[in-house]
Amino acid sequence: MVDELKVLRDQIDEVDQQLVELFAKRLKLVAGVGEVKSRHGLPIYAPDREAAMLARRRAEAQAQGVPPDLIEDVLRRFMRESYASEKDTGFKCVNPTLGKAVVIGGGGQLGGLFAHLLTLSGYQVVVLEKDDWSRADTLLADAGLVMIAVPIDQTVAVIERLPTLPADCLLVDLTSVKSEPVAAMLKAHTGPVLGLHPMFGPDVSSLAKQVIIHCDGRGAEQYEWLLAQIRIWGARLQPVPAEEHDEAMSLVQALRHFTSFAYGAHLCAEGADLAKLLRLSSPIYRLELAMVGRLFAQDPALYADIILSSPRNLAMIRRYHRRFGELLDQLESGERAAFVRQFESVSEFFGDYADTFLKESRLLLAQANDSRHHTD
Repeated sequence: MVDELKVLRDQIDEVDQQLVELFAKRLKLVAGVGEVKSRHGLPIYAPDREAAMLARRRAEAQAQGVPPDLIEDVLRRFMRESYASEKDTGFKCVNPTLGKAVVIGGGGQLGGLFAHLLTLSGYQVVVLEKDDWSRADTLLADAGLVMIAVPIDQTVAVIERLPTLPADCLLVDLTSVKSEPVAAMLKAHTGPVLGLHPMFGPDVSSLAKQVIIHCDGRGAEQYEWLLAQIRIWGARLQPVPAEEHDEAMSLVQALRHFTSFAYGAHLCAEGADLAKLLRLSSPIYRLELAMVGRLFAQDPALYADIILSSPRNLAMIRRYHRRFGELLDQLESGERAAFVRQFESVSEFFGDYADTFLKESRLLLAQANDSRHHTD
């Protein structure tokens, strides 16, 4: 039996080596694709091409008795790596006559990311930090773009502190709240104004498929070049009015972050043995614990600012707290039938999304399980 296994394992090792060689060849070809895209100003992410390629590979896999999901999983992982490497070739500059792009707060993580992307796109980038305000008039005098990437609680104050900008300068902020910053920019500047909210952290390897919300301020025809540049970077743009954005973020960010914080705080207060929980966990609990735990590996001030950025956030959390209590009262009274009716009502609310989320989560759960390494 040992000899038979050795022969088979040696053959598997040989195939694996061939796969590594093919992977290396594919990455070299991707580098060539990135260079062509850079020269012609094509976006990193081409959804139609990706969908068509995956459909063909799935059909070919099916014909050869290979699980199509396996091939798609491998290729998607490859594409993620490809998107990350394509940015290293740089990007076409959409607005070569722009002049200076000044990133206020460009020394921070998010501001630094956008300063880097602008630099890769051929723009002259200047970073303005809090110690540079004595030279702000000079640094901003001939700017074609001013991008504000400072903490939420400082954004409006920084906007109000700006000197008079050139009339055609585009003023942009990257804050996760939009109504107040956009209003402040419109008051402080007579030229084009745009609110942006990147829906990702600064540690992303690529903007491919990442969502950036944009809120109109003034002069759409004068900021369209920046949206075109962002599309080249691979991001997906979602236009939303500032007020609607802030309403949605009460659920998307504030409530979600608070519930993660509350669950982590409860684990801490209970003195939970995290190592034991991980050993005993199902894939879905491991994934949930990972999403809670990642919150506490980041800057607490950022999340405090997000949650406290608007009274509507606290009102949303208060309503959630009340509903949590109502459902708990229902359970304590032993109303099993009421729980089932409530469950069915919420299931009806989710509709087809419930099945969609079930399918999407299966892949995430499989990946969470694959990452486990048992030593016992």
